[in-house]
This record gives sequence, structure tokens and C-alpha cells, in this order.
Amino acid sequence: MPFIANTDDQRVAMLKAVGAGSIDDLFEDIPKEYRLAGLSLPDGLSEAEVLDRMQALSHRNAALICFLGGGFYDHFIPAAVDAITSRSEFYTSYTPYQPEASQGTLQAIFEYQSAICRLTGMDVTNASLYDGGTALYEAAMMATRITGRHRILLDSGVNPIYRNMLYCYTRNLSIEFKEIEVAHGQSDRHKISEALDDQTAAIILQNPNFFGGVDDVTDISDLAHRKGCLAVVSAYPLALGLLKPPGSMKVDIVTGEGQSLGIPLSFGGPYLGFLATRMEHVRKMPGRLVGMTEDGKGRRGYVLTLQAREQHIRREKAMSNICSNEALCALRAVVYLSLLGKQGLSEVARICAQKAEYAKVRLSQIRGIEVKKTTPTFNEFTLTLPMDAGEVVSRMIDKGFAAGFPLGRYYRGMDNYLLVAVTEKRTREEIGRYAEALESVLWNR
Repeated sequence: MPFIANTDDQRVAMLKAVGAGSIDDLFEDIPKEYRLAGLSLPDGLSEAEVLDRMQALSHRNAALICFLGGGFYDHFIPAAVDAITSRSEFYTSYTPYQPEASQGTLQAIFEYQSAICRLTGMDVTNASLYDGGTALYEAAMMATRITGRHRILLDSGVNPIYRNMLYCYTRNLSIEFKEIEVAHGQSDRHKISEALDDQTAAIILQNPNFFGGVDDVTDISDLAHRKGCLAVVSAYPLALGLLKPPGSMKVDIVTGEGQSLGIPLSFGGPYLGFLATRMEHVRKMPGRLVGMTEDGKGRRGYVLTLQAREQHIRREKAMSNICSNEALCALRAVVYLSLLGKQGLSEVARICAQKAEYAKVRLSQIRGIEVKKTTPTFNEFTLTLPMDAGEVVSRMIDKGFAAGFPLGRYYRGMDNYLLVAVTEKRTREEIGRYAEALESVLWNR
């Protein structure tokens, strides 16, 4: 229990211990205009009263119908995911520092790694990456270690939040970034070819990209390899139930945000980053790697292998200081994938794509709206509107919709562009109501 000063004598003793003569001395670094004279707090409530109060407040929350994406999506999560991952043996487990005593946790991580490899078409993956953005940062650092180069090309179709994270994490490192603008919603092959040189460590792409565009980047991978650099792709894992896997596009490192695999939207997290690569690069990969083996009696067992983390034997030679265990989120992902199976995942992906195509047709019928069609899409697409998209989003909230992502927030000159996402949860009725509300906002001002 922390020590609480309840008497004047205790307060004096505490101030003396820290070398302050008074409360004012203790807070002298804070300007007086920012100090509180005191707190006016209501009387305490009983547990039952607190529950009643919180439930009453929760009823004031707006239940918005979600057409918002931008890297995080409102997918249906089977009840069995919560039931299985809420079991105490899973829910309370943490870092498997003693593998021989953590076989259940290690097996769960092993199964997760196996599922991600099958999904991405890559040879090996790890565990314990925080989210899609930090996974992409780790991929960038991997590329510099593998190639010995420190210049990275960054496609502007990569999630702008991830790009900001890359710049933030590498601010004090000697890494040069060059952004390549997309052309008509897709990666510009000509500009990429011109920018690739023998100092480039990697070209970083996203598929589908932030505008929703789907691409086959095999030719870009070939361009990169001819210059001795790596191709890195940030992927939307649920889309891989329908799209060509990055491993078939000769990509060297695949990263992504695992939130769409059974993890609920939750004010920014906790989420799950994944990173998969070719076996030849495994010794440059950060995070945990669980392997399956046999003991002296031929019994199957699981071990932490190639422990490249600073908390183990590598110290300052570690591949990364990534350390918090994201195994519970990884467990949700593998439970979700196991429940759906290969056919189920493909079915969910197909439904998402079909409903998005229906929404495109419905929204294109509204006067003043143009659906961008220069590139194929999965479940996310871009609209141009006859007014500022940010204003439209604000007004749509009053009508019960999270209408989409206003691209002008991150892209200059795109103030009237709106990114719309449609998942398997959106019904024909909801899409129709969304279209009617959007038309009302645009023309009944």
C-alpha cells in the first residue's frame, strides 16, 4: 500500500524528506496559474451505487454504425474467441521465461506463428510485436541490418500513421527516408525504379494500400532485388483470405496489424503486430520465436529458440528491445483463424469484398459523389465529395454513422476525399441508410 499523509505531522515529515519547506515549495516549478486551489469531490459511493452510475453513463454512448477503417476494422468476432481466451490459464499467463514450465503458452504462440506463415506465404514469423506500426518499424530496422544500408523508400500509400511512427522511432538514427507518391491510387513503378539505388535498404509498400487499392507488387520486388535491397509489405491479414499472399509476390518481409483477426476495436489497443520473413533472414528478426522439438524420451515440447532479445543472452547485441508479451492478442488471432478455418476465412473476405462493391454502386448514385475506380479494391475504397470530408464526417455522427476517414487529415489537397470501409457486419439496410444520410448531409445543408 502507498503511504498516504493523513495528518499535518505526516505531511511535514514527507516534505522534510524531499527537502521542501511547504506544499508551495514542492510545486514551485508549476506556474501558479496552473495550480488547483483544491478539489471539490462528491462523497464516496457504495459498489452497487457505482455500478448503477456507470451503467447510466454508458447509456449515453452513441452506438455508431461503423464505416470507418484506415487500418482498424469492425469485424464480427465469434463468441467462442472470448470464451476460450478468457480461460484463466490463458488470461493470466505472461512472458514464458521458463519454457519448461510454460508449454501451454509456448504451444499457443507456436500455433499462432504457424497460422501467420500460412496466411502470408512466408517461411517464419515471430511473436510479441505491439501493433502494425511498430512491426513495420522493426521490418525497416531488419532491412538495414540485413543489407548494411540506411536509405529506405516509402510508398505514400502506406498508412500515414505508420509512416509517422517510422519517422518518430528513427529520429535519432542515421536512416534516410524518401517518400514516393502514388499514381492513380497505385505504387508508381517509374518513380520507384528511378529512386532505387545501391544505397537503398528496402522499399516499403502496403497492400491493400491506404486508399484501398489492391496491387500485385511482384514486379516491384524484382526491381528491388536487382538493386540488392529488400521488398517489405504491410498487409491486411483478413484480406489475405482472398488476395494473393505476399510470399507469392517475392516479398522479403511482411508485416501487418492483427486487429482484424478476432481483436475488438478498443480506443487504440491493445492490438497485435505481426512480422514474417524468409528463412534466410531469421537471425536478423526481432521478438520471440517458438520452435517445436522432442525431449530425450521422444515427447513433443516447445522452446524459445534463436533468442535475439535483450532480456535473454544478447544484451546490447539484441535485434531489438521489443519485450512486452502480446501472446493474449496472438492467442485471439489463432483462435479466430482456427474457428473460421481456411474456407471460413475466404468466405468472410469474399463477403467483405462483395458488400464493398454493392456500397460503391449505391453511393455512386448520389449526386456529386465519385467513387475512385482506377484500381481494384478489397473492402475499402475512396470517394470524392462536393464538400470537405471532415465536415461530412462530423455531421454524419449526428445521424448515427462513423462515416469514414477524411484523407485530407494526412494528404495535402485531398480535403474532399473520404475513405470508406465495409465489413461483413454491414447489412444492405445499413448501407442504404448510410447512403441516404450522406445524401442528406451533402444536399440538405
